[in-house]
Amino acid sequence: MNQLAIPDPFVAEASASGRWRAGLALQFERTERGCRLARNHHHGPLYVQKPFFPEGRDLAHVYLLHPPGGLVSGDRLEVRVEVKKGARALVTTTGAGRVYRARSDGLLQSQNTFLQVEEGASLEWLPLENIVYPDANGAMVTRVDLARDSHFAGWEVTSLGLPACDATLGNGRLSQRLEIFREGVPLLIESLRLSRPSNCNSTFAGDVLSSRAGLQGYPVNGLLVMGPFAPDETVREACREIISAHAKRCLAGITHVSGMIVARALGRCAFEVRALLTELWELLRPELLGRAACAPRIWHT
Repeated sequence: MNQLAIPDPFVAEASASGRWRAGLALQFERTERGCRLARNHHHGPLYVQKPFFPEGRDLAHVYLLHPPGGLVSGDRLEVRVEVKKGARALVTTTGAGRVYRARSDGLLQSQNTFLQVEEGASLEWLPLENIVYPDANGAMVTRVDLARDSHFAGWEVTSLGLPACDATLGNGRLSQRLEIFREGVPLLIESLRLSRPSNCNSTFAGDVLSSRAGLQGYPVNGLLVMGPFAPDETVREACREIISAHAKRCLAGITHVSGMIVARALGRCAFEVRALLTELWELLRPELLGRAACAPRIWHT
């Protein structure tokens, strides 16, 4: 990603067709007075109001706002975040993202996220969970480009269906992809494609949703990636202790891949999965960024 330009989402056309196409481009810079949100350009109903500085002026907290609250058929969101040399930023959302039930036309509901972190900079990409409603047709792609000496922490938490209402994904479809590159070299590529054929029985027998090699019937999955870290068994053991403390609520594991610590979790409640990933983030953040965890205030409202 070399530019922050967002293709014109043709908002007028979108309104006429019942589709929302929205884009947001943010650029953070390091200045003598600290980190500055140097660019905040948006199209459509996707924006931020202002940065917050609960940790001091050198690290900005930003909350993404999406007033519609979710995606319907034909909607497309595009988010681009660039953190310039030496700057530091934490980006989260004001609420859960939603991919609603698709209309009969079956148009894709998509979100594309592009994150670029330059040398000596750090970005924490920590949105609240995504809820994929029964019979949705969603696609979410996140691409992260890191410089040689940059740091990244990011997570994805996804609820398939509405577990609290005993509503499964039904005939819904979901495609998720996470790509992390350093200096153009891939460090981690995660891909998940879910669909349920109309003739599939209610047990989802043999597919990725229920198989032992897949999601094992858990409706919520989470992924946390932080790094780069040098191999350190002491850090990984501390992570395993946190995972063990959550064993009654979540099935989870941790690995070290291409310098990145990767935690994967399955659960029955998005809040429980996010609570586990938050504890891991709180543990690893001082090791990664040299500063104690400071949870965004929005997480507690």
